[in-house]
Amino acid sequence: MIVHVERVLTPDQVALCRHKLSAASWIDGRATAGEQSARAKRNLQVPEESEVARELGELILGSLGRNPAFVSAALPLRVFPPLFNRYDAGHAFDTHVDNAIRFSGPVRFRTDVSCTLFLTDPGDYDGGELIVEDAYGEHAIKLPAGDLIVYPASSLHRVAPITRGSRWSSFFWAQSMVRSDERRTLLHDLDTTIQALSVKVGQGDRQVVALAGTYNNLLRMWAEV
Repeated sequence: MIVHVERVLTPDQVALCRHKLSAASWIDGRATAGEQSARAKRNLQVPEESEVARELGELILGSLGRNPAFVSAALPLRVFPPLFNRYDAGHAFDTHVDNAIRFSGPVRFRTDVSCTLFLTDPGDYDGGELIVEDAYGEHAIKLPAGDLIVYPASSLHRVAPITRGSRWSSFFWAQSMVRSDERRTLLHDLDTTIQALSVKVGQGDRQVVALAGTYNNLLRMWAEV
């Protein structure tokens, strides 16, 4: 399941991120890549232990916690602290799969869901599309600044070469309460149907209540907490 989550950050929050990142130190992005990914990765990254990364990461995590569309899509149990990268002209990230396990201090995360939060508007750079592969082919993704793409961490994906400008983003992973992407997709589809029906007939409608019960019973059956 690939889900576009709109307006995770406001324009003012995006501007704050850009201001803070413009003064940050950037290192070779291969520093946090696995063995296979390091051979494919050409970009820059803010050190994950830096004060800027921690400060902006907390801002993003706070916004995610208040965003029902993200919660519905990811059903997060844990969210890896956000990292920040930058692709300048000539940079790219060839086809790869994200590491199955990530470490944040002593805590291990299973990476069920990958997330990219765009911090640069599409008109400010050429190339740089996030390309995610699934059973239906390739999906080229290039979103407005402040918007987030959520997709299975098991997906083959890449970042197309930058030919003009610079693409800045935050990237991170979530361990979901529901490990299976197929089950998360069913729950997300059911949740969005319930929300749309509630607007039409009200939350107290018997059909809405019955569907909400089905959603919660499926989540109870499948969740790992």
